[in-house]
Amino acid sequence: MILQLVKFYSMNNSNFFVKNNNIWVALIAIFLLPNLVKAQNSNFGNWLIYIGSKKINAKWNIHNEVQYRNYNAIGDLEQLLLRTGLGYTFNDNKNNVLLGYGYILSENYSGDTDQKSAVNEHRIFQQFTSKQSIGSIGINHRYRFEQRFVEADFKMRFRYFLGIKIPLTKKEANNYYLSAYNEIFLNTKSSVFDRNRLYGGIGYHLSKNVRLEAGYMNQFFENANRDQLNIIAFVNF
Repeated sequence: MILQLVKFYSMNNSNFFVKNNNIWVALIAIFLLPNLVKAQNSNFGNWLIYIGSKKINAKWNIHNEVQYRNYNAIGDLEQLLLRTGLGYTFNDNKNNVLLGYGYILSENYSGDTDQKSAVNEHRIFQQFTSKQSIGSIGINHRYRFEQRFVEADFKMRFRYFLGIKIPLTKKEANNYYLSAYNEIFLNTKSSVFDRNRLYGGIGYHLSKNVRLEAGYMNQFFENANRDQLNIIAFVNF
């Protein structure tokens, strides 16, 4: 899927692969890496993530996202997440409001057994993002409110995301950067704290509109935690 999207983009940008002739190798290597690692019975998971944005005009954009989450590094599906939305940008491209929908398929283990059960969730969400900079360091705030239809249950949740991006070179394209974020999830009922995600990684700009990122994330709940390798592709059409 990722390669198809990049190929579509390149058809409309003839110089894309001339300037970035290693993109196929890089994408294939990164997105096949987890399948080369045998990690059955491991508590170290893996998420493959694609995040895309298509500009309709100077103000409006369409968000699209696919996340394939594994319990380990080789095909033990934990969750498949599909998300899309319509956004509006203002304040000199520093702020964006977005109304979105997500479909989530979760495959949960039952107790200590090897049996898994599928759970379907439909999710409506509203979010506001704000960008700022301190020198060359970029800071991103995201506030998201979710209405979750999980099988027969209805739940609501608030999320706050704080991200930091630090470039390692002065070039705008083809440069490396460091990335870090923390995101907290809060429920509106009973146990207010839902989870927290802490992430740190390194990324590379293949071009102005395509970048790849890989990093470590710790996700902790009230009584448990998990470690994960996140591999992310960002594509702006």
